[in-house]
Amino acid sequence: MRELKIFDKPKNVKRLLVGLYILLAGLLAADFFISKHGHFSWEEAPEFYAAYGFLCYLALIVLAKILRRFIKRPEDYYD
Repeated sequence: MRELKIFDKPKNVKRLLVGLYILLAGLLAADFFISKHGHFSWEEAPEFYAAYGFLCYLALIVLAKILRRFIKRPEDYYD
């Protein structure tokens, strides 16, 4: 008999996602109440670091897709 792992049950995965969404909402809400002392004026904008992180994530994905065209080798390259 196979031992079930914690994420084999869809209910546990859903609980984890709900917990992460609640944590995200709490952190985004807390950003409005925490005073920031940025070096530049745009660093003090609400949710700046969340937007900055998301844009950097998107840039990495786009860059990886572009670089894949140059780095990718045919399947039988090493044969």
